[in-house]
Amino acid sequence: MSELRNGLEPKPVGFVLGLDVGSSVIRCHVYDRTARVCGSSAQKVENIYPQAGWVEIDPDVLWTQFVTVIKDAVKAAGIQMSQVIGLGISTQRATFITWNRKTGKHFHNFISWQDQRGIELVKSCNNSLMMKLFHSSCRLVYFFTRSKRFLFGSRFTFTTQQASLRLAWILQNMPEVQKAVEEENCCFGTVDTWLLHKLTKGSAYATDFSNASATGLFDTYKMCWSGFLTFLASIPLSVLPPIKDTSHHFGSVDEEIFGVPIPVVALVGDQQSAMFGECCFQPGDVKLTMGTGTFLDINIGSCASFNSSGFYPLIGWKIGQEVVCLAESNAGDTGTAIQWAQQLDLFTDASETEKMAASLEDSEGVYFVPSFSGLQAPLNDPCTCASFMGLKPSTSKAHLVRAILESIAFRNKQLYETMQKEIHIPVTKVRLLEGQGRAKETEAK
Repeated sequence: MSELRNGLEPKPVGFVLGLDVGSSVIRCHVYDRTARVCGSSAQKVENIYPQAGWVEIDPDVLWTQFVTVIKDAVKAAGIQMSQVIGLGISTQRATFITWNRKTGKHFHNFISWQDQRGIELVKSCNNSLMMKLFHSSCRLVYFFTRSKRFLFGSRFTFTTQQASLRLAWILQNMPEVQKAVEEENCCFGTVDTWLLHKLTKGSAYATDFSNASATGLFDTYKMCWSGFLTFLASIPLSVLPPIKDTSHHFGSVDEEIFGVPIPVVALVGDQQSAMFGECCFQPGDVKLTMGTGTFLDINIGSCASFNSSGFYPLIGWKIGQEVVCLAESNAGDTGTAIQWAQQLDLFTDASETEKMAASLEDSEGVYFVPSFSGLQAPLNDPCTCASFMGLKPSTSKAHLVRAILESIAFRNKQLYETMQKEIHIPVTKVRLLEGQGRAKETEAK
């Protein structure tokens, strides 16, 4: 009405909010009906390091930032909240929190996917007699049935990046959480689940298939929480949320937050959303994302059947009857290595690194191992430490920077070669995404 009084043509209803809650940045984009970005806002995510190997995020700070970027993006678009018809949320995966089912109060900070506190549990569980019996049983059943599900089971191991054994660590070390579980008063949620809970003021509790499949507790063949994996990790099924389609009416934002009820119509993991956004819809389509870590994903069609020790199966998305499966592998420290080097004053801005590296013919035999959170595929060693090798009296800042950049390239090449060796699906195209969402496409040769 105010627009009419001022002689302006009112903007039509029909805008959608796209939220991306990553490991480094929270972003909100406002899209119109033609998918044009009308307004944006972003804030940096602050990680907390309580002690060596621990990585956390303050949930109260994250919630405040989340609400703020939405309000700022809507303001930047020059629209009203009443014109927003829905929002979708893409989130970092396997970062989780637990909270009191009755009061909604969280028991601890978010435990990041980069957190290493579960490393001893991972080693213990993977080397346990129960895991060895599980592997042997799966090999035996596979011999008779040739079911790929049991072939995958014969190779399955827990990793520190999955939420499973970090959650087990919380259950073992926080009496308050233990008591809540015993009283069936504990909720577990990855970032998407917790934000949904907060947005709806507790009326909605759910996750989607893409996020669930990245926890280490999901059976991608049966499309549900795995009773056996939860048993191995000593996690009660009662704490896990219901799983819904990626595109689903999860509930509406409580009116008190933005003044109007806005439907929450999609939840999705960040790497899966990148696959979808880059139109990697066909088997053989590949996406390589370089952000906090490097993630290499290949579309493997509607069945999660493949034989690989370096890649693991994920649900890309489920929309109605359509299920798209991915095989994924990653290197945990890409942007992390750049940020670390900047904190050491090797440069003042990341844009300087290209010029520094190009000023040299080579790294003069200096190499960097980018493994602040261990080395993932194909080595899968959570205990590997980040390190420089080949240092000399002549080594300069430029040599160190070049070695860091080369380490990222080496890890990307290593992941791609592992994919070519273990995933027997012809690569059709490769989409490369840099930290700020810039994309390039390379046709497979």
